Amino acid sequence: MNNSVTNTTRLLGAGLRALLVLTLVTGVIYPLVVTGLAQTLFHHKANGSEIAYDGKVVGSSLIGQQGYSLDYFQSRPANGLGTNSTNTRYKLILSGATNLSADNKKLIASVEQEKAKVVKDNSVPGYTVEPSQVPADAVTSSGSGLDPDISQAYAELQVHRVAARNHLPVSAVEKLVKDHTDGRTLGFVGEPRVNVLELNIALRALAARS
Repeated sequence: MNNSVTNTTRLLGAGLRALLVLTLVTGVIYPLVVTGLAQTLFHHKANGSEIAYDGKVVGSSLIGQQGYSLDYFQSRPANGLGTNSTNTRYKLILSGATNLSADNKKLIASVEQEKAKVVKDNSVPGYTVEPSQVPADAVTSSGSGLDPDISQAYAELQVHRVAARNHLPVSAVEKLVKDHTDGRTLGFVGEPRVNVLELNIALRALAARS
């Protein structure tokens, strides 16, 4: 009987010590080490890839924003976010795709509506956008609805409208797009892309200087 109690007490003590040690290692030491390394080696990414302008954080380079005025470059549509989403300035409830097939009448109507809007918004005196010029990412949302990038073609399509509304030379806005176009990942993965938030911040700074 005494041996049984002694063994039980010993096992409970060993289990408690193991619990304390593992809690200290995995719950305290490991997170602190990983956090320290992340903050030291990847400080920007570890803090959400935040983008600041005029001393204030205005967003993340990883999450797209909606609601830009036509003075700025427009993001991709966010049709997959749902009607109960408040996807403005990162107040997110949900994200996702529409999950509609390519021949779905609702999707086709949405694409045609978006295309007509892109043509209308970006046609300015001296520059008319043709429907055939509108790239796919201008009229369709991404899988998450939160894509922060647009194609180089869509950015270039918006140049004349942005230049006209901000009273800037077209060549200056074209250079802005070129300077903010990232090439293919590793040189061969994906397509060239433009981060809309970063481009719009640069546009605002350029307009302010002008």
